[in-house]
Amino acid sequence: MRRGKGVIGIALLVSAVLAGTSACGGNGSASAGSGNGDAKGGSSGGASASAHPSPSHTRPSGPPMLLETIAPLDKATVGVAMPVSVVFTNPVATSARSNIEKHLKISASVPTTGAWHWMGDKRVDWRPQNYWKSGTKVRIDADLKDVSNGSGRYGTHGYTHSFTIGDDVRADASVTGHTMKVTRNGAPVRTLSINAGSAQYPTWSGTMAVIDKQEKVHMTSCSVHISCNKGDANYYDLTLPWDIHLTQSGTYVHFSTGDTNPGSGSALGSHGCVHLSLADAKWFYGQVKQGDPVTITGSPRAKAPADNGYASFNLSWSQWLDQSASGAGTTAAL
Repeated sequence: MRRGKGVIGIALLVSAVLAGTSACGGNGSASAGSGNGDAKGGSSGGASASAHPSPSHTRPSGPPMLLETIAPLDKATVGVAMPVSVVFTNPVATSARSNIEKHLKISASVPTTGAWHWMGDKRVDWRPQNYWKSGTKVRIDADLKDVSNGSGRYGTHGYTHSFTIGDDVRADASVTGHTMKVTRNGAPVRTLSINAGSAQYPTWSGTMAVIDKQEKVHMTSCSVHISCNKGDANYYDLTLPWDIHLTQSGTYVHFSTGDTNPGSGSALGSHGCVHLSLADAKWFYGQVKQGDPVTITGSPRAKAPADNGYASFNLSWSQWLDQSASGAGTTAAL
């Protein structure tokens, strides 16, 4: 599935419900650099960065360096695979990235090794080398006042977000085995029957942290350029329940009226999403939160790109460090 207008906003605003259509399918990654959240000098709701005042003094000349979003939301409880994601309104020059990283301070109650990684010139994410430890308290202090983006723009103030790492909930889906195993804090909870993508529309592989979830999503084949012809076998226009959002290009775990009894017996393929029965979809919806990792194996499709939602753990640690200006470091004490 894929969102129409508002794709990135819902990815970063998490719990907000935006208008627009979605549909299983879509190709490539969708950069998180065009979020609808607003951090332009103050809060406008959603995932806008919360500002804190700095002593007034003469600031450098030039237009302001603005943030679109900081994720996760302030005071949120998230899963063990959740990165810190900062999205700028304007491009950040390569020459300025090291200095900006130094002004994005991550503190945690449990010392955690991690690093920043630039996904293009507007988005930078911080992820731990390994998953967060459940119960960890985390804070990001974006002290960006008077900090340059390398292109004549300067930050006007700082931002702070604090959040908590909740229970370690993981889901491991086997495309060929038609099952998804759910664990909580290392203990098995339930194994669910699933169907995943078809040969024509395979599901992304790898680990994708939950972006958000919605009780209902309007999904259309036209919105992801599968088919806009009502007579086509792949055409659909449906509103479906219990939707767990995995990628910005449109992958969900959800119930489908066209595949009511998923499992090896039915062997129906989706347009790239993971199908559950209605009862299982409702149950799974109640178990997961933003940042919980869902890992998909057995699909012929490649791993989802790291910027296609929150798929940062699809990169090895060395690959992650390749796009870090300042390298690995340990969180400050909180």
